[in-house]
Amino acid sequence: MKSLWKKVLRINLKEKSFKIEDIDSEIYSKYLGGRGLGAYLLIKDEVYKAEPLSNKNKIIFAIGPIVGTQIHGSSRYGVFTKSPQTGIFSESYSGGDVAGYISKTGYDAVIIEEKAEKPIFLEITDNEVIFHNAEDIWGKGTYETEDLIKAKIGKKNVGVVTIGQAGENLVKFAVIENNYWRSAGRTGVGAVLGSKNVKAIAFHGKKDKEVFSKEGIKDFIRNILERAKEDAGVKAYKNFGTPMMVGILNSVKAFPTKYWHQGYYTNWKKISADAMKEVLNPKPKACPKCFMACGKLSEVKDGTHKGLKIEGPEYETIYAFGGLCLIDDLREIAYLNDLCDNYGIDTITTGNLIAFTMEASELGKIDYKISYGDAKKAAELIEMIVFRRGIGEILAEGIRYAAKKWDMEDIAIHVKGLEPAGYEPRVLKGMGLAYATSPRGACHLRSTFYKAELAGLIDKDKIEGKAELFIDFEDRLTIHDCLIMCRFYRDLYMWDELLEIINITTGLKLDKAGLKRIATNVLNLVREFNFKCGISKKDDTLPLRFFNEKINNKNILKKEDFEKMLTDYYKLRNWN
Repeated sequence: MKSLWKKVLRINLKEKSFKIEDIDSEIYSKYLGGRGLGAYLLIKDEVYKAEPLSNKNKIIFAIGPIVGTQIHGSSRYGVFTKSPQTGIFSESYSGGDVAGYISKTGYDAVIIEEKAEKPIFLEITDNEVIFHNAEDIWGKGTYETEDLIKAKIGKKNVGVVTIGQAGENLVKFAVIENNYWRSAGRTGVGAVLGSKNVKAIAFHGKKDKEVFSKEGIKDFIRNILERAKEDAGVKAYKNFGTPMMVGILNSVKAFPTKYWHQGYYTNWKKISADAMKEVLNPKPKACPKCFMACGKLSEVKDGTHKGLKIEGPEYETIYAFGGLCLIDDLREIAYLNDLCDNYGIDTITTGNLIAFTMEASELGKIDYKISYGDAKKAAELIEMIVFRRGIGEILAEGIRYAAKKWDMEDIAIHVKGLEPAGYEPRVLKGMGLAYATSPRGACHLRSTFYKAELAGLIDKDKIEGKAELFIDFEDRLTIHDCLIMCRFYRDLYMWDELLEIINITTGLKLDKAGLKRIATNVLNLVREFNFKCGISKKDDTLPLRFFNEKINNKNILKKEDFEKMLTDYYKLRNWN
């Protein structure tokens, strides 16, 4: 199989040693790479037995077979570990330019184990691993850290991932950042690096991948570019980016608002894509090998934060701080986004936790006073969380801990310890199934099934047949994650395109049934990991509020409808 290095680098931080391990071709035939390889290595090393922030946990950086090729949407890497936020399978992905540099080292995955005695940063090349002292940069934010690491390495072509103060302080939802604003954002991967005293990793090398058919790749790229010229989705991402979802979700009253009490935000136009153009003057920015340019380089034009530059804010950040917290000023949301990126914490979880704190304050559950819409107090809370001060000590442990501490377990919104993204499952019923069955907790990205319901591929209120369509989405996007490929190419890279991509890069000649077998293998492997962590069908459920509390004066997800979808899903997956 071409375009796969079939080599894994294992780094022992305690011994300051490394070794190269070969991976059998059969593993790639069964799991492909990326998510599949990451899950395989976690199972093989019995990481499910480890406490997430202990020396026994391991963290894996992996790429897929298309990384390092010219395929559009291929500039992404994945991080796999046992999550400190949820205690189960952890996966997180990021764009930017780092994936290409990982490929240049000649490894499909890098396994980091044990713990360094003092803060370090790693320099990984195609022939060595260097353990650099990082005591002088411990305590710095992600932006400054990235700049300092690049200066220390002294090379132009280098990819750097970093953690901020949140990762150092073991905040359970700390992220890994690269290119300033690109985040491996969910499930607390930054805290795992912090627990190992690893401040940053720099990747560079000189190895180029061999592909099965260079001409095939050229033809494929040419055809995709031709199709993309008139593609409505491509144009929308380029013009508006993900903030366009603010208007779309409010139009169907599925925009989570005021900590999940409402599905419509009356001030949504103030935080919409159109408002963003007025307030932040965004300019399209693309990852390498991408024509979508969904990223938006923004600059605050006036007010307290005038001159602040950031890539974003993305839809999920706007929903979390704007919808859930009722903050209707994009300048303030951009500032909160910037704080999170520089400190290194996940904006979805942070926004949910701040809204939860606003709710707790309103109900008189806590002494700390913060009202919905208070952006200044929200910024204060972020710093308290990052540095574990006052009430921040509780919030830094995550939603389950805070909910139990404040006697608000019946109000807290999460699945397996992870908060949902900005798609209301009482309106988009299939997203209820997606949140419940996602192996890392309430995740929208494993299937992006909101796309099917918003586009009318299946009625959002229909229950019969929903699990079957959901599985087709989940299987296809599992292959995307094994490759590792950007989600926003999901409508351009359907089953036929995926088959062609795999053939021209690796040489594997598969049919759709063969691809679905690989997806099933990977999903079963991830399920096995979670099962060994104590997860079973009873955990594949939703917060009771989604079954009991109406929004929009009518919307509710009936428990029996949800159970019907879940039973159908398990039957189709051959799970018991």
